[in-house]
Amino acid sequence: MRILFMGTPDFAVASLKRLVKDGHNVCGVFTQPDKPKNRGHKMAFSPVKEYALTVGLPVYQPVKMRDGEALRIVQELAPELIVVAAYGKILPEDILNTPPYGSINVHSSILPKYRGAAPINWAILNGESVTGVTIMYMAKELDAGDIILCRETAIDPDEDAQTLTTRLAELGADALSQAVEQLKNGTAVRMPQDHNAYTYAPMLDRSLSPMDFTRSARQLHDQVRGLIPWPCASMELDGKNVKVYRTAIGSETTLAAGKIAEAGKQGLAIACGDRRLLRILELQAEGGKRMAAADYLRGHPVQVDV
Repeated sequence: MRILFMGTPDFAVASLKRLVKDGHNVCGVFTQPDKPKNRGHKMAFSPVKEYALTVGLPVYQPVKMRDGEALRIVQELAPELIVVAAYGKILPEDILNTPPYGSINVHSSILPKYRGAAPINWAILNGESVTGVTIMYMAKELDAGDIILCRETAIDPDEDAQTLTTRLAELGADALSQAVEQLKNGTAVRMPQDHNAYTYAPMLDRSLSPMDFTRSARQLHDQVRGLIPWPCASMELDGKNVKVYRTAIGSETTLAAGKIAEAGKQGLAIACGDRRLLRILELQAEGGKRMAAADYLRGHPVQVDV
C-alpha cells in the first residue's frame, strides 16, 4: 500500500520500521522541524527523520499544517493511507480526508481512556495495572475516532514510563501491521468509542514534580515512575532540590510522613502518609549526575529522624 507516515519521537520509529519491513511503499515522511538541542543549540533531527534518511525515505517538515502547503504536498504524494504515530501536530480535516483509505493513528492507550499527549505517563501516574495501544481512524476531535483494533499489556509495578514506552512502541507496530492488512483486504472494522467514558492525559509539566510525602508510598512510587525521563519527580533533601529516578516501596513504619528512617548503604527511606517507607534508590542533585542514593549519601550525609 502507498502510505504517507507522520511521526516524530522514538515511539514512532518502530511503526515506521514495521511499514518498511512489511514492504509498503512509504511515499513520504512528515516529522517535526529540526530543533536546537543542549547548550550548544546545535540543530537536531527527530528520531523519525534520522531513521527515514537511513533508508532513503523523502522527509517533509512543514511548520504549519493549515497554510495550504502541507495539503499541497500530501496531494502531490497521493497516498492511499496516512499513518500517524506521535506526530505532535493536529491535522486539519482536508488532509485527513485526502487518502482513499483515510488516516489512522497509533495511540498508546486503550481508548477512550487517556486521550491526549501523555497517555503512557498518566497510566502510570494513576496506578493503572493494564494499558495498551489502539489503532483508530482519525477524526476532527482529539483521539476520538472509531477504533480498528486494540492490544493490551500489563504494566509491571516497578516499570517506568520510558521502559513502557519502548514496549508499547513495538506493540503498536505489530498492531499497525495487522490493521493495515485488514484495511487492504477490506476486513477492518469501525468500533465507535464510548465518548462518555473518556479520560484525558494532558501534557506533562514541572508542576507535577514535587513529591508530597503525606501521600501513600505507592502513589509516590507511581509518581516517580510516571515522570521518567521528564520532568522527573523531585524532593528537598537537606535544603537542596534533588530529582528522584528510582524508588521502592518499603516496610511499615511508625514515623510521621516526611521523616527519614534510614540514610546509608540501602539509600534513603522516608516515611509516607500511609505509614509505609519509600526507599529512594537513585537521585540527582542540582548540578550533579544521576547516581545511586547510597553513593550520594557518602559525600552528603543526612540526619535520620529515628
